[in-house]
Amino acid sequence: MATVCKRFCRERATLQATKSIFGVLGVTQYRGFSLSAIQNVKRCETPLEAVRDITDGSKLLVGGFGLCGIPVNLIKALKIKEVKDLTVISNNVGSGKINDHDDPHHGLGILAQSHQIKKMIASFVGGNKEFERQFLAGELELELTPQGTLAERIRAGGAGIPAFYTPTAYGTLIHKGGAPVKYNKKGEIEISSKSKESRSFDG
Repeated sequence: MATVCKRFCRERATLQATKSIFGVLGVTQYRGFSLSAIQNVKRCETPLEAVRDITDGSKLLVGGFGLCGIPVNLIKALKIKEVKDLTVISNNVGSGKINDHDDPHHGLGILAQSHQIKKMIASFVGGNKEFERQFLAGELELELTPQGTLAERIRAGGAGIPAFYTPTAYGTLIHKGGAPVKYNKKGEIEISSKSKESRSFDG
């Protein structure tokens, strides 16, 4: 008896077609993950309406790469709503300025500038000097994650996969622990990253 793992199937029609194909191939059993029918979608008239249910302390996954493809209007709506203590997961934290010579606040830099972000999980934060200042001053937390690992963490979470192994960052502070997550007001490390489990496969 053959078993086929099918990870994603978003439409029932696709699922039915898959069953038919499996039957032709002689597959009598398969397992599906993250299977769901098409959902009824509620359309919002304004960005403020779209973020209405987001409350203080929420965890947000924000799309985009750099300043491309970011949900600008939703970010601005969150600033207007003044929600705080947000944990934000994204590729970067936008841009932000300390003086007039720096780039203006764009993307998630809008929320960083208004001190609405408590913790940032990202792969790159170098384009935002105001965010850098806040991090070094102990005003927020930062969990740096390699870009590919960040993408896989998001994909795995959506597929219901609790953990995975990757050779990326092996031997670094991300693997061994000790990377600064949060500084105190004196510039000393208040919270450091924990070590990650490592394992050898077939030597």
